Amino acid sequence: MSHPTRTARHERSGPERVLIALAFVLSALVLVVPVALIFAFALREGFGTYFANILEPNTRHAIWLTVLTALIVVPINMVFGICAAWAVTRFRFPGRNLLITIIEIPFSVSPIVAGVIYLFLYGGQGLLGPTLQGAGIQLMFTVTAIFLVSLFVTAPFVARELIPLMSQQGSEDEEAALSLGANGWQMFWHVTLPNIRWALLYGAVLCNARVMGEFGAVSVVSGSIRGQTNTLPLQISQLFNDFNVTGAFAASSTLAFIALVTLILKALLEGRGWR
Repeated sequence: MSHPTRTARHERSGPERVLIALAFVLSALVLVVPVALIFAFALREGFGTYFANILEPNTRHAIWLTVLTALIVVPINMVFGICAAWAVTRFRFPGRNLLITIIEIPFSVSPIVAGVIYLFLYGGQGLLGPTLQGAGIQLMFTVTAIFLVSLFVTAPFVARELIPLMSQQGSEDEEAALSLGANGWQMFWHVTLPNIRWALLYGAVLCNARVMGEFGAVSVVSGSIRGQTNTLPLQISQLFNDFNVTGAFAASSTLAFIALVTLILKALLEGRGWR
């Protein structure tokens, strides 16, 4: 006896096949071909030239600064995301919806606008700039400015992954742990964190991808000083402006490689989370 569901699953109609083929073709044109071209242009003068461009001091510093920014920003946003999700899903208080809206603000503000806001706040002619300069503190056009603006533009990623999940899970497991004598930290480490770990890692991966590729906000507050405040996207832009096409594609291949690793990790975590 045949199984209708199995037959329907394996026998695809003509329009369905066309749509699937079209999806693969468009994905190849939009995603695979550009990435392949990046590596092709980066390697067109040979591996020696490629690695020489990667190891060029300004490019090497840009790679290091990009990785350093991610190492600082992602953990902070993971802690912020957990705290924000905990407050929103475990408590009812006046201003709760306002807090959710505030968390979403970086998604609705253009990164360049975010950079300009920080410049107007902490720049030399900004609202708080003269006070900070009087205290001997300079934030704008430094590595600190890159950290601050990167924290802003990536703040919602972890929280947005955790809030729906924690709302759906409820607090019954945590209340049971407390009733059995667990303290707050024990409840968090042994109950809450295991329940949200995959969503937390998934949000961290998305946050890392945004930090690595952020251009607009960083370009406003960093000053784009070669070898000092240039992240990898800014370095790529400057290399193109200098007509160093091979060097720009070599740096771009590094960023593309990081993005591919991030996408693979994201897919693995997403699949693990579904299971």
